Amino acid sequence: MITNTVDALPAVTATQRAGILAGPRTAEAHRALLAGVPAMNTLQLGGAAQASTLPAEFTVAAWNVERCLFPEATAAHLGKISPDIVLLSEVDHGMARTAQRHTTEVMANAMSMTYAFGVEFYELGLGGESERHFCADDFNALGWHGNAILSSVPFQRTALIRLDDHGHWFAADARACDPDQPRIGGRVAIAGIVATETGSLCVVSTHLESNADVPHRRHQFERLLDAVDRFAPDMPVIIGGDLNTGNHLPPDFDWRRETLFDLAETRGYSWSFTAQGITTRPSLITPHPDRAMKLDWLAARGLTCRDNGVLSSISDEGTPLSDHDCVWCRAC
Repeated sequence: MITNTVDALPAVTATQRAGILAGPRTAEAHRALLAGVPAMNTLQLGGAAQASTLPAEFTVAAWNVERCLFPEATAAHLGKISPDIVLLSEVDHGMARTAQRHTTEVMANAMSMTYAFGVEFYELGLGGESERHFCADDFNALGWHGNAILSSVPFQRTALIRLDDHGHWFAADARACDPDQPRIGGRVAIAGIVATETGSLCVVSTHLESNADVPHRRHQFERLLDAVDRFAPDMPVIIGGDLNTGNHLPPDFDWRRETLFDLAETRGYSWSFTAQGITTRPSLITPHPDRAMKLDWLAARGLTCRDNGVLSSISDEGTPLSDHDCVWCRAC
C-alpha cells in the first residue's frame, strides 16, 4: 500500500525509457522497473473541494471512461446525477490519443472537485489501432494511464493499492504481453477517506484485469479487500469500478461465473448498490456491437442503498463518451 502523495507526477527520463525498451521482458525485471519509476509509487492530489463534509445521504458514481477522450463533456454528462464521489478508471495523463491532457484534472476542475490520480500503466506506445487516429502527436508527453477519485470534499487520507506487479502486460511469458507495445505497471485501486455527517467513509476506485481468468480476478479482489481492511478498519466502505466480470468468457460473457462476488459477501459487502443491466456498448475506440457485458459494479459494507441506476454513456449530442456506461448509487 502506497501513501506518498505529490502535486505533480515526475516524468520518466530518457535514460529510464531507454532502459525499459532495451531490458529483459521478465517478471523480475518488471518489478525492478516498477520500483524505479517514482510516478508509479505515489498518488497525485489536486483540484479543490466544494465542501468540508458529505451529507448523510450521498451519491457515488463509478465509470470506466475509456481513456477519457472528452473530459469536459464527460464531466457535464455526470451532472445528470450530481455525484458527490466519482470513481474513475481508464483516465489518461499526457497521452497523445487524448491531446496530452490530464483528463482527471480537467474533469475535476469542470466539476469543482478535488482528485486523487494513480498510475496503472506507463505506456510507451500510442495505443491500439483504433486509438491512433485521435493522435495529433507521434509521442506521449508523459504516458500515464490510470484510475482516479473525484470528491466534493477533501481527502483525509489516500492510498494507492497495486493489485499485481509481475508485468501482466510486459513480461514475455505473460498471457497479455504485447511485444509491439510494451508498458509497465498493472491493475490498481485507489482508496480515499472522506468525512460525512455521520462519520468517516472509505471510497475505493478499482480496475481488475481484463485479459485473465476467474481465479486471477478473485485473487486481485481478495488482495484489494485485505488492503482496505488495513487502510480503513471498522469503517463503512464503498468500492466501485470495472471488475471485468465475465470478460474473456465467450461466447456468453457470463459474469455469474465469477467467484469474487461470493468472496465479497463473506467479507460483509453487499452488491445491492449495483443496478441491473448490461454496462458496455460500442464506442469510438471499441466498436463491438455484439459484445454486451456487465463489467461495472458498486459494492459496500456498513451502508444502506437508497437508489441506484445506470447512466448511459451516450451524450445528449449522440456521442458515445465511453464503451462503458456509468453505474451509480445513492447511499447513507
